[in-house]
Amino acid sequence: MEFKELIGNEKVKDILTNIIKLNKIAHSYIFCGPSGIGKTLFAKEFAKMILCDDKIIRPCGKCKSCVEIENNNNPDFILISQEEKKIKIDQIRQLQEKIIEKPIISNKKIYVIKDADTMTKEAQNCLLKTLEEPPAYITIILIVENESMILNTIKSRCTKVMFNKIPNEELKNYLETIHGLNNITTNILKASNGSITRAINFCENIEFYKQIDKVFTNIESLNLLDVLNKLEFLYKNKEEIYDVLDYINVILCSQCKKNFKYIKYVNQIEETKKRLKASSNYDMCIDKLLYEIWEEV
Repeated sequence: MEFKELIGNEKVKDILTNIIKLNKIAHSYIFCGPSGIGKTLFAKEFAKMILCDDKIIRPCGKCKSCVEIENNNNPDFILISQEEKKIKIDQIRQLQEKIIEKPIISNKKIYVIKDADTMTKEAQNCLLKTLEEPPAYITIILIVENESMILNTIKSRCTKVMFNKIPNEELKNYLETIHGLNNITTNILKASNGSITRAINFCENIEFYKQIDKVFTNIESLNLLDVLNKLEFLYKNKEEIYDVLDYINVILCSQCKKNFKYIKYVNQIEETKKRLKASSNYDMCIDKLLYEIWEEV
């Protein structure tokens, strides 16, 4: 894969390409922007360009380094991911232990930390020591959605690269031509908010989201028992609840144009999202939402 095959963020492509052309590779970067838009893919392609053996065409896609990165077995390209929804201090300590080892097949080593905004404070303070005095051959890329969760002392030592969400038309075209998806509704595009990952998830579960459309488009005409029965799915979709709630609010916001009363439902959904983030009791949050909807209906 090359930058030209990645969707969106043309300005970022130019920035990263020029860094390579000018040989101005920094020790650390923060790739910041909405989730699901391809920041990790950009980081992987940037790593290919840095580590590629070909000095003219980078990445060449054919050298040992490029091939091994594509196959996820390049010893000089290390991807760090969450453990139990956190980047923990032990993971950063392992990075520090390995970082002193020189590159094996290239003249540089690249560390990419996915979801770096989930690093614990202990992990961030540990990483800071490495960022203060990194080995000359090291480049660290932090993949971040919520920049405010990163310590200022870390941000001050990183070059920031901002990513934007993908426009709806560009996203729709990409899903149709690359993924062969033809069931992309306006609600899906709005709820995806420029995220490829979310859009694909909505399309792959289109029948489920069609049912949500039916419920919330006609919620005022349902009786209490219907509402409770039809919304029972909220208890069963814990892993994807934020996608589900965002999709519901897209429907409700469109209904607001017909009846301003729907704004109350929108507010209830937004409050539920806040409670879910602050509370560990998932069922109680959904109970409260259903009760509030019941009151309105």
